[in-house]
Amino acid sequence: MCTICWVWIILLFSGSRAAAQAPASSFVLTLTIAQEIVDFSVDNLGNIYVVNGENRLKKLSPRGDSLAVFNDVRRFGKIGSIDVTNPLKILVYYRDFTTVIELDRFLNIINTIDLRTQNILQAKAVGLAYDNNVWVFDELDARLKRIADDGSLVDQSTDFRQLFDTVPEPALVRDRDGLVYLYDTARGVYIFDHYGTLKTHLDLAGWKDFDVIGRNMLGRDEKKFYRYQQATLNLQEEPIPVAYQGASHILITPTIIYVLKKTRLEVYTRK
Repeated sequence: MCTICWVWIILLFSGSRAAAQAPASSFVLTLTIAQEIVDFSVDNLGNIYVVNGENRLKKLSPRGDSLAVFNDVRRFGKIGSIDVTNPLKILVYYRDFTTVIELDRFLNIINTIDLRTQNILQAKAVGLAYDNNVWVFDELDARLKRIADDGSLVDQSTDFRQLFDTVPEPALVRDRDGLVYLYDTARGVYIFDHYGTLKTHLDLAGWKDFDVIGRNMLGRDEKKFYRYQQATLNLQEEPIPVAYQGASHILITPTIIYVLKKTRLEVYTRK
């Protein structure tokens, strides 16, 4: 296993000089969840949420034990994305019906938002907002919108067609530490404040598994991990270990790396 890239990951989450000077820690395979998984996410408590080939959402404990299952798989079609930023209010987005389902920690439905009531008919990027409302990028209206639980419009950005020569097509939205990040694989990341005002655009195109931790943007391609530090404008890259190559999804947390492969989810823990 490549230890250089894990030095980078450890330093990302380390705030002390002593820790930065410590020898590299290794990550070891501690759990394998052998089942067909098409997507997954992990909340801040370490619970794992997996979507299987039958479009069923399951919640697993950090040790892989089953905790809950969401079985209402036929009413809204295929799950487009899940957001577990708040484990007490999980967002499940169904693109075919432009509908957001909100679940509690037991995966029971607590609310349903039909975005069509706001005339939002096409949207790929949906995520939880800082105030527990929902961010939606309305592709037809070309605006970033904040939607309340009752489906009403709370706020919206300027028409993107007035801001950009080419309108972004973001597939992901993240609300982190006072900023909202829209990631377009072809055009990079667009950063807004909570009022929908554009702060900057960064040409970090072609990344998979884009995420934001603090003011660090993470991503990867088939061969390298990338980290962009907003404070220093520094882009770092490190090779992906051979054991992780070919993964369809890699999620990095301070102490655990989750690697999704064709027939299993592998969990690597720092010693």
